[in-house]
Amino acid sequence: MREPIRLGTGIGWRPEIAEAVENMPGIDWVEAVAENVCPGHLPASLLRLRERGVTVVPHGVSLGLGGADRPDETRLTALAERAEALGSPLVTEHIAFVRAGGPLTASPQLEAGHLLPVPRTRDALHVLCENVRAAQAALPVPLAVENIAALISWPGEEMTEGQFLYDLVDRTGVRLLIDVANLHTNHVNRGEDPAKALGELPVEAIAYVHVAGGFERDGVWHDSHAHPVAQPVLDILADLASRVTPPGVLLERDENFPEPAELERELTAIRGTLEKAGATARAAGHGTPAPAGGRGVSPTAAGETGAAPAPDPGGPPAAPPTTAPASRTPDDAGSVPGGTPGTDPRAGTGSAPRQRVALAQAALLSALVAGTPAPEGFDRTRLGVQARALAAKRADVVAKVAPELPEILADGYRPAFLAYAQRRPMTGGYRRDALDFAEHLLLAGLPEGARTRRLRDWWLERSGPAPLPGHPLARLARATRRTLLRR
Repeated sequence: MREPIRLGTGIGWRPEIAEAVENMPGIDWVEAVAENVCPGHLPASLLRLRERGVTVVPHGVSLGLGGADRPDETRLTALAERAEALGSPLVTEHIAFVRAGGPLTASPQLEAGHLLPVPRTRDALHVLCENVRAAQAALPVPLAVENIAALISWPGEEMTEGQFLYDLVDRTGVRLLIDVANLHTNHVNRGEDPAKALGELPVEAIAYVHVAGGFERDGVWHDSHAHPVAQPVLDILADLASRVTPPGVLLERDENFPEPAELERELTAIRGTLEKAGATARAAGHGTPAPAGGRGVSPTAAGETGAAPAPDPGGPPAAPPTTAPASRTPDDAGSVPGGTPGTDPRAGTGSAPRQRVALAQAALLSALVAGTPAPEGFDRTRLGVQARALAAKRADVVAKVAPELPEILADGYRPAFLAYAQRRPMTGGYRRDALDFAEHLLLAGLPEGARTRRLRDWWLERSGPAPLPGHPLARLARATRRTLLRR
């Protein structure tokens, strides 16, 4: 595996703190949510940062590489366009699924609106490896994938997180984005040992590290990205830095933004943690020496000129392993899952692993967002916590993409939306969700008054033209508009 690109210390770029980020000293690079950036209309703040030599990395959240379906070509093209527009040396995404259902399960496709964990099984690893290879082939720069936080555990898992990630890197050559806050979340919520996970990781594959805040409530850690970084998260960062010098470390904050001085103090704490851990490791005679300088080199200089090639599945790992890999057990087709595409009889859109993963993920997501029974083996209490967390996030995001709704409904917005979300899963993204919620309220028969008239006018203005006459939804759309116009 080629030497990783040295990035230095960075912060997640968000429009709300754009000016503060530009004025912060010592920022070597930033990360922007890919789906919030338009290649043809890059934010002026990002352009100014790039002109100063600050690296910008697009961070995707909607590919769903851990889902049963193959990566959507449109989403892959969009991610590639953002990498090229920003001149990025790499792109990142998550080891997660974000939607389920559809043709593989002969059921409606459901959207989670959030990152959900994949089971650490051979089937899920097989599907993930195929999806990662497809993404690598479509992207102009290397891909790194992130471990996620989870409130729930899958029953019957066959590997630890470290083993799962080791095999993923071994089979695809993909790099890792290690989120130490997510390791802490999984420690609190799932009883997993962060030190054991770090000990099993192929640390030479780390592209960079995320650090973020959260909070604990009733024994559950919520990875909020809206609170200060907790000391246990910094302790895990120190453990990681004692094993290897991270090529880059980034502070994430997505909402509830503090004053710039507070963000700078958190960055200072992160730098101090890295320096202390690195000095301790060097004094003990182990660990990777820190790179000279902060800012990274160009992808060409680092030898990273394109998507990382998949290693020969029959040969050794691309880099010397730091631990023994997970046991590779032949699958029911007599081949090792995750091998060269085309050699496994199960490969393909409708392969047996994809169908099994699809059915399992659809059953879980349906329980979380549509109120169906919990799949066997899951902790029902934790599923309830996760379902409420998904609904709360959904309400928050809808309020951001359609701020008129909480303005019109005032204190009634949140309880009304949470009641709506209990049995009505999201199927078409947050903007469609906002329209569907407003339509639901209007058809339910709100008391006539100024608030209802404003909501009706808002829905009619944004619901767009009716579908073409032959479209199966045309009759329903016309009937809905007639009903609302009469009120």
